[in-house]
Amino acid sequence: MWRDRAIERSTRAARDRAAKRVQQFLDAAREVIAAKASTEFTIQEVVDQSKQSVRSFYQYFDSKHELLLVLFEEEMGIAVARIRAATSEGNPLDRLEQVVLMVYELCAPGRVSEQPLFAEFAQRLLVDHPEEVVAAYSPLYEYVAEIVEQVGEAGLLREGRPRRLAAVVLQAATVTAGRSTGVDRPITGEEVWRFCLNAIVPDHKLS
Repeated sequence: MWRDRAIERSTRAARDRAAKRVQQFLDAAREVIAAKASTEFTIQEVVDQSKQSVRSFYQYFDSKHELLLVLFEEEMGIAVARIRAATSEGNPLDRLEQVVLMVYELCAPGRVSEQPLFAEFAQRLLVDHPEEVVAAYSPLYEYVAEIVEQVGEAGLLREGRPRRLAAVVLQAATVTAGRSTGVDRPITGEEVWRFCLNAIVPDHKLS
């Protein structure tokens, strides 16, 4: 029993040290991203900022991409909490509209300098690593699906699977935001919402 306790204490201490070092790398990466207003940085820059070693970095992360995924996961959690707080009241359609507009704004190219993880890294994720998109966007998707299901309970949803329609709404907001650049008249968040509304609510229930 005492031997097991000694081993557990040692394991716990090692785990705490690892958690501290990982957090130092994450904090350093955030500082580098903020300074450059971009996710275009090198591992060496993060290592230098963290005052740790390259060897230590690779003990915890396979690559820069994995580091960015961890950061994106954390920032997604923060963003979803903020969106939930801002859209907790009202009827389901009004709440869904707020969510779509907030997500569009979060992912829009004009916000690259404010939030590169969403406006820059997330768009690359959609193109280069589609298999990771489901996991990365899961917290946001679950919230959108929750509201779409409430729209269905109110009798306002088109026939079909609510969660499938929720995926359509989320993809419309995120992908369109990322592609709405380099054109004379960029698509607006309001236009995306109008598209989503017509996609999920029957015409005769829109009046």
